[in-house]
Amino acid sequence: MPGQSGPQPRLARVVDPMQLSTERLWFDGLRESDAVVLFAYRADPEVSRYQGWRPETLDEAKGFIRNQSTLAGPAPGEWFQRAIRRIDDGSLIGDLGVCLSGDKQAEFGITLAPSAQGMGFAREALGGLFRELFGRLGVHRVHASVDPRNASSMALLGAVGMRQEAHFRESLRCRGEWVDDAVFAMLAREWYETHAKGAGFAASR
Repeated sequence: MPGQSGPQPRLARVVDPMQLSTERLWFDGLRESDAVVLFAYRADPEVSRYQGWRPETLDEAKGFIRNQSTLAGPAPGEWFQRAIRRIDDGSLIGDLGVCLSGDKQAEFGITLAPSAQGMGFAREALGGLFRELFGRLGVHRVHASVDPRNASSMALLGAVGMRQEAHFRESLRCRGEWVDDAVFAMLAREWYETHAKGAGFAASR
């Protein structure tokens, strides 16, 4: 720039431990500026109907983002949340949470804004997540819990190659009622056999 003299110091690059991308999506940390959009879709009754967390106020959504900003990366026993953004315009369309265990397993959950549903974004996002978990992080098994009444989520998990391992009757207390819990899972070798042949990944054993 005009007026500068001599070499300028280079800024250290902050490395995001789970900054992923797919053909149409970019995943990074939630920002303070995301609070209004996050609150809008997370508080939507249709979106939050089968979810354990629904922010009651905008301040609660802001607090959630602040708490996430203190996490350096995914750690065993802690939920690590990623923003899901469109590459073409940078807009926030949802979020993706991952909780690692100490034995190479991971649980995940995904939430999309209503305006982003029905366009294949959720399936694309999970494809990117599985590449990261089974590839770079060497996870052995991923799993997710879903209310069996949530037909769209049940269909999504099946579509990405997960199998239903269990259906627990009235095993969870959610918003004043006992609800069922269906568990879906996939092993690294199963994902590798169907999704990663020829992509340079080795299955986790």
